[in-house]
Order: sequence, then structure tokens, then C-alpha cells
Amino acid sequence: MAIRVFRDLRPRLLAPSRILRPPPRQTGGGREREDLVASAREVVVRGSRSLAFASQRLDRPAREKAWLLYAWCRRCRELALPDERSENEAVAIHRVDALRVLTRRALDDQPTADPAFDGFGQVANEAGLTEQMAGDVLDGFALDAAGWRPRSEADLLRYCYHLAGAPAEMMARIMGFAADEGLLDRTFDLAMSLQLVDIAREVWTDGSEDYCYLPADWLAAADIPPGEHLKPIYRDKLVPLVARVLDLAAEHEAAARYGAAQLPFRHRWAVLTALNIYAAMAREVRHRGKQAWYHRIRPSAVARLGLAIAALREALRPPEPPAEWPRHTRGEILIAVRMAGPVAPIPMTPLPDEEDR
Repeated sequence: MAIRVFRDLRPRLLAPSRILRPPPRQTGGGREREDLVASAREVVVRGSRSLAFASQRLDRPAREKAWLLYAWCRRCRELALPDERSENEAVAIHRVDALRVLTRRALDDQPTADPAFDGFGQVANEAGLTEQMAGDVLDGFALDAAGWRPRSEADLLRYCYHLAGAPAEMMARIMGFAADEGLLDRTFDLAMSLQLVDIAREVWTDGSEDYCYLPADWLAAADIPPGEHLKPIYRDKLVPLVARVLDLAAEHEAAARYGAAQLPFRHRWAVLTALNIYAAMAREVRHRGKQAWYHRIRPSAVARLGLAIAALREALRPPEPPAEWPRHTRGEILIAVRMAGPVAPIPMTPLPDEEDR
């Protein structure tokens, strides 16, 4: 009788033990690869028509892997940087830390309940992407979440590395030439050029959401007070600063065009198509001057087709070496990134009702 009572007092599991066991490892979180690719393609089309169009020039295996990578980058941005900047920096940093956890689960072939992260696990498994590579990208979102602002041109390029250069290194792994340092440098130049053009054409949108990627020392030299660059009285002074961003983009663009000649034909065509589209947007930003940020600049479908045809012709010709190579090399920027280190988590601030307990 005593033994029976003792057994009745033992704590009982609320679910069978087999449910509490860790789920089996499954690449892609157990989802079908074709479903992950279809979901990623929708993200690419919704997020960037220009990149979606350019990616169609790639062969199917590279294209699908590029979509899976882009969908993860885009989803991380959506989750890390909400539309409203109402939360404090500690909460924002912890949002990025949650992305690190989800990414680590995806890399460990564990389900994440999010197709973008499961898709990243899929492409990471196929292409050999590492947690270090993913961490470099997430560090860029951590900088934004912490309210970081570039103080110098070097800081601006370091930020661009996180948001574009690090994904470019993953793309090099996807395309199979990560061991070629020369091609890796030119892939880096491609990504840096596209990111800098995006920063130039999104100055107004970013500023309205309390982000500013124009270096603080540039703004100070132009007598633009911090946080006031969107005011109409500073519009004339803002135009040459944006032109400086586009000058940096042009340097990396020229190097990327030269390096594209070493790629297989379809990859070369895709790269040159992307460069042509972004170069057209850069020219439009310069042409519009103070009016550049009233409407989002992007080429029409007809214009993109013309730029792709021009890229096809260019892909058939031997490239011209750049008149000037980029002033900032991939190696220099990577050293600066490693010296700066990742953004450390900020201790959570207790909620008011918790302080009273």
C-alpha cells in the first residue's frame, strides 16, 4: 500500500516522453526544398524587382540558392528592424540575438517555423555556409538596432560589408569560386557597389525611419547638424554628399565589371545586368539632384529589359580594366570589421512592474 501511494505522488509528465525528445535533424527544417525555393522566390520578387530580374540570368541551381540566401537576409531585416523605432535599444538588440538563435537552429538542421530560416539551413547545407558568415550579416542589423551611425567613410564601408559584402562571400561559396581570392574581391566589389547605390537612393526613406548612413564627419564638414539632414534648408548641401556615396559605388562597380569576365557566361550576364540596373539608378539620382528622393527610383520593366540586352552584348566583349581601382580593398575593410568585433548584447532592462516586485 505504501509503495502504491509513493508511486501516485511521483511527478507525472504532461506529455509522453517521446514528444519531449529533440526533433530529428532534417535539412530545411523538414520542409520540401521546392516549397522553400518557391517561398524564397516570392520574397525576392517582393523585395527587389531589380535583383529578381537579374537573378533570372543565372543557371537554375545558382539562382535557387541565391533566392534562398536573399530570403533569409530579407527576413532578418524585417524582424530586426521594425517599421516603428519606438522600442529601446536593449529590446532591439535582443531581437537580433533571437535571429542568431533561429539561424543557429537552421544551421543545425532543426526546424524554425519560418521558411526563410529553414531555407537558409537548406542552402547552408548545400553550399557549406558557416555560422561565422551568417554572424557577419547579423552584426550589421545589430549595429542598426543599437542606434549606430557611421562617423567616417571607413565606418560606412564597414557597415556595407555587413549588409552586402558578407552575403557576397556566401554567394561566392554558392557559385563555387570562394577559393579564388581575385574573384572573391570582385564579388565583394559588386555587392559594395549595389549597397552604396541603395544607400544613396534611400536617403530620404532611411532618414524618415531615423536611420542615417552618411558619415558624421561628412555632415559636419557640410555644416549639417546631426539628425537634420532631411530639412529643406539643407537639401542643397545634401546633394554633393550623396554624390560622394555614388562615387564610391562607381569605383567598386568598375572593378566588378572587370572581374565579371572571369565568370561562366550566364553568371557574367547576371552580374552585368545587375550592375547596369544599379548604374542606371545611380545616374538618375545624380540627374535629379534635390528631387531625387521625392519618389523611389527604379527602372521600369522595359528599361530593365534594355539594360539586360546591353549586359548581354557587354558579356560577349573583353572587359576594360578600371581607370582607378577602389581606394578601399576587401582586405582592408575586413580587417576593420574584425578589429571592431561583433555588437555585444545589452542587458535587458526590467519592466516597471518587475521593478516593484
